[in-house]
Amino acid sequence: MQTFDYVIAGAGPAGCVLANRLSADSGVSVLLLEAGPKDRHPYLHIPAGYAKLKPSAYNWGYSTVPQNELNGRELWYPQGRVVGGASSINAMIYTRGAHSDYDEWASLGCDTWSYEHVLPFFKKAEANNRLANGYHGTDGPLRVSDPVGVQPITRMMVHAVQQLGVPYTADFNGGRQEGVGFHQTTTYRGRRASAATCYLKPALGRPNLTVTSNATADKIVFDRDRAESLQFRKSGRKKEVRIARELLVTSGAIGSPKLLMLSGVGRSTELSALGINPLVDLPGVGKNLQEHFNLPVVAEINGPYGFYGNDKFVQQVLWALQYLHNRTGPLTSTLGEAGAFVRTTTDLTDPDVQIHLMAAPVMPHGIKRVSAYGITVASNVLRPRSRGTVTLRDSNPDTPPLIDPQFLTKAYDLEHGIAGLEFTRQIIRTPVLSKYIGREILPGEELQSKDDLIGYARTWGKMDYHPVGTCRMGEDDMSVVDQKLRLHNVVNVRVCDSSTMPTQISGNTNAPTIMIAERAADFILAGT
Repeated sequence: MQTFDYVIAGAGPAGCVLANRLSADSGVSVLLLEAGPKDRHPYLHIPAGYAKLKPSAYNWGYSTVPQNELNGRELWYPQGRVVGGASSINAMIYTRGAHSDYDEWASLGCDTWSYEHVLPFFKKAEANNRLANGYHGTDGPLRVSDPVGVQPITRMMVHAVQQLGVPYTADFNGGRQEGVGFHQTTTYRGRRASAATCYLKPALGRPNLTVTSNATADKIVFDRDRAESLQFRKSGRKKEVRIARELLVTSGAIGSPKLLMLSGVGRSTELSALGINPLVDLPGVGKNLQEHFNLPVVAEINGPYGFYGNDKFVQQVLWALQYLHNRTGPLTSTLGEAGAFVRTTTDLTDPDVQIHLMAAPVMPHGIKRVSAYGITVASNVLRPRSRGTVTLRDSNPDTPPLIDPQFLTKAYDLEHGIAGLEFTRQIIRTPVLSKYIGREILPGEELQSKDDLIGYARTWGKMDYHPVGTCRMGEDDMSVVDQKLRLHNVVNVRVCDSSTMPTQISGNTNAPTIMIAERAADFILAGT
């Protein structure tokens, strides 16, 4: 059996960060395991390519359990299953959340995770191509840049939001989040800047780093309060590696609690009922699941001002040639070129809704297609109060877990979801944009009353693929890790990904996950 100082279970954003930072010490050995394949497909590196990837080729292909408040629907729930994880298949939007998100973590018992504490690690990670100030870094591994070749209709949508009184901002991650503007993205010179390319690739030549893809972690083997080894499968063969120093669990908000529970870490009664020997009684494992609830407004436009309708075969060939020649053109787009963070009522201190402005008609997966030029203006409830769970169906590692976000089980989420929906419908009716708008496809002009919109939310609402919170950080009985991300009651296991967030952040979760991993590496290297 091979032995490694550090074993990292999951090569998503957090795992790639840790592999880079820890292997920089030539005196230690590091193993990074990933259940999915290497990130070799060209669509994983061309920014617009993620829209062309097969639905389940590079993700786990999960679905939720039926959602009682969404008419019993089961929602598709993709999670990255490839080297780079979600950072290899996401929409590349670089947002960190509001300052108050992290101050809330501090108020909930994580006093060393306030905005003041996390900002240095956002800056440490970042290589921003435009912004260099007290909020941004320029020499970190993670490439962050401005969009190239923004579509005309996207600019019109930004103007439209301004006409509704939302101020323009050049930086969603600076002194104040509120405003409308163009997203910075994790791209560089027309290519995706995933954690795999930014963190892992520069470290691959180190002799003390081993990366094993297509290797599924099955079980942590404990000797009392210490993780002795990790069992995994590769190419159908069972393998096991010994852990000399620490096991770092970085399998995401779905995968991390699953691995812990399969290993006997969780609520003892639930594990025993599945025939799993409970070793560490931590009832919070798999609880506290939080996800952004998304409501789209989709409308036809009266000309080829965006992507859809222009993507015919000949046009695609021209786009490809342009991209190959000078890394410009539509293939450099992340689709979500612009957005906004808005307050739906004046009594709020920070935005409660995030708006995605997209130059294409993006319909909820698998329901219906659009055969016209169109745009999408979608809204997220930023601080959902509904809390869900990730639990095991059985003790078989190959069985998908039961994922239950429990959408709209709190009235706050429905109230603010409808407020966001009403705001996005106003956007397409502004003077600057209405002259380009044809039929409103979703929700549809026939739906006008509050009851109509609530019915629409239950029928068409979806998630934004930002799960967090299932291995919550804290010191109370339902927390799973402490403030240094160490698993409670175990001496050498940390969980270092989005599952440790106490509450959902107000934006996309890739950058905060990388920040968490940067802090984890700092703790480990400092011996704390």
